[in-house]
Amino acid sequence: MTYRVQAFNPGNRKDFFEFHSRVGGECFCSAWWVDTWEEWLAQSGEENRQLREELLKRGEYDGYLIYDGDKAIGWCQVGAQDRFGKLLTQFNLTLDPRTWAITCFQIDGDYQRQGVASLLLEAVMQQLSQKGVPRVVAFPKIDISLPAHQQWTGPKAMYERAGFELVRENQTRAIYAKTLKPTPLDQISR
Repeated sequence: MTYRVQAFNPGNRKDFFEFHSRVGGECFCSAWWVDTWEEWLAQSGEENRQLREELLKRGEYDGYLIYDGDKAIGWCQVGAQDRFGKLLTQFNLTLDPRTWAITCFQIDGDYQRQGVASLLLEAVMQQLSQKGVPRVVAFPKIDISLPAHQQWTGPKAMYERAGFELVRENQTRAIYAKTLKPTPLDQISR
């Protein structure tokens, strides 16, 4: 099969919503944009969708879709880590606008365990490198026995295979990082 990866943009907005309605439940990849987990858990699916609509109006197209033909089959949320305040707080991260964060990874159940996530990650890393992003971090859960839908930040083995290195971990999550081609801050495209 031939897959293609596209940056999230106004032209594939419909595909994003169709994919998340079909695969992602009612999250619409809004969790990291809400200040606290309690606040996010209290939101309805419609409120999550409205938040995503507001983000798109501000130009926050924060990820990549992978396609099989015309069907979106996977999603990776990624953006400058300083945009995700809750992420910085939860993981006690230093504010660094040069570091980008992979915060969500979802693959359609019919395509899981076929290498699609690894292909998406590889394409995302290539595109981030071309944008001049110097460093990317990811936050996989430690418990690999969790069902795929609960490993929504991506499995740690995938990041290890892709050359990410362990920064630190606790009982539930790890932080992995990968350095890309260094580029001056003023050349980074958001």
